Amino acid sequence: MRGSPGEGNGCSGEETGAVSDGWPAIPPVARSTAGPAAAHAPAPLSAAEIAAAVRDGRTRAVDVVAEALERIRLVDRSLGAFLEVWEEAAHARAREVDARVAAGERLPLAGVPVGVKGRHGARSARALVEAGCVPVGATAVPGPGTPWRTWGLGAHGRTVNPWRADRTPGGSSAGSAAAVAAGLVPLATGGDGAGSVRIPAAWCGIVGLKSTNGRLPSADRTGLAAPGVLVRHAADAEAWWRVMTGSLVRPGSRPAPARGRSFDAVFSPDLGFADTDPGVAAVARDAVERLVAAGVVRLPHPRTPLRLEDPAPAWLALRGAGDPDAVTPARSVNDRRLARLFDRADLLLTPVTPDPPHGHDGPGDRYSTALTWAFNLSGHPAISIPAGLGEDGCPVGLQAVAAHGREASLLAVARAAEGEAPWRM
Repeated sequence: MRGSPGEGNGCSGEETGAVSDGWPAIPPVARSTAGPAAAHAPAPLSAAEIAAAVRDGRTRAVDVVAEALERIRLVDRSLGAFLEVWEEAAHARAREVDARVAAGERLPLAGVPVGVKGRHGARSARALVEAGCVPVGATAVPGPGTPWRTWGLGAHGRTVNPWRADRTPGGSSAGSAAAVAAGLVPLATGGDGAGSVRIPAAWCGIVGLKSTNGRLPSADRTGLAAPGVLVRHAADAEAWWRVMTGSLVRPGSRPAPARGRSFDAVFSPDLGFADTDPGVAAVARDAVERLVAAGVVRLPHPRTPLRLEDPAPAWLALRGAGDPDAVTPARSVNDRRLARLFDRADLLLTPVTPDPPHGHDGPGDRYSTALTWAFNLSGHPAISIPAGLGEDGCPVGLQAVAAHGREASLLAVARAAEGEAPWRM
């Protein structure tokens, strides 16, 4: 199907500024707006690196947060990633973190600046704050002046894609994705009801995890939305997951490596119904082939190609914009087919979207949610992993989907993909 009334929705033409020797540490728009020094600046630290440095006394939370606020001041007028910046509160929270560390607390995310999705997102960040994170502001979400819910609207205007200002970052976690991709914060929260974490993660060239529906608290009465996170590094998504689920490990310990583990996977460019651009499908397939070559995944030949029912009618009906009788048939059929798939495979791999990021004049007639919202209906966890750049110079995401409750498999594959990627994160 084509044009989305839901979330997340496109890059061609002008020079992107991508470097020839790999994926830029900071995307072109963020580099140009941060000034000449940004072109030679090192890649921003990961959340794990920041927390380790604060815990070990090599830096202070107040200094880390001050640097983040300065980056936001320099870049966000052009990026539009933040609705509000909580400068005074962030400084106060950072001082509290430093006091807790000085008192001997081993905070797993000590001093990590975090962006929170929307003005009311602080409620969902309480566990992160307890773990030592410092919220620095509310990230942009669709609002007045955004005719499509795929767009963000920040304090300085529309949210732009850090790779190309004339393209949307996708939504509805638009500001969170843009802020992380631009290096303003290492971690930002999101919510995913149809692809709202995975699509902006894909289009901004970062990692976006959607949790199993119902595993973490959500205010969505339809059951379609699940909390998620947007990060530059897969290890940071794992740290978020441990904090949110209470499965904390000793701070500073390394996660179990993915090396030595090979996942049986099925690749589908279209789930049997989507109109996927050949170029987008090719980039995603190349990423899968790199994982195969590295021994991370195996692709046993499927008996028959995966064919799901188009989830659009059922999703729209649950949101009150369609025929309620469309929900049960499509959901039942897809649940059975996915259950059979996960009986024989660990992962389902697809492009995140069937299309590249669109311009600010609208998505046209394509559903950019076509490959994501099926898993909001089924409840499966899913992750967007940077796959490469399309012909237009914009990022393309690879989606990995796992059985219910198997977030660990997704995080392991994302870590491995980072190691095999032909760009630098």
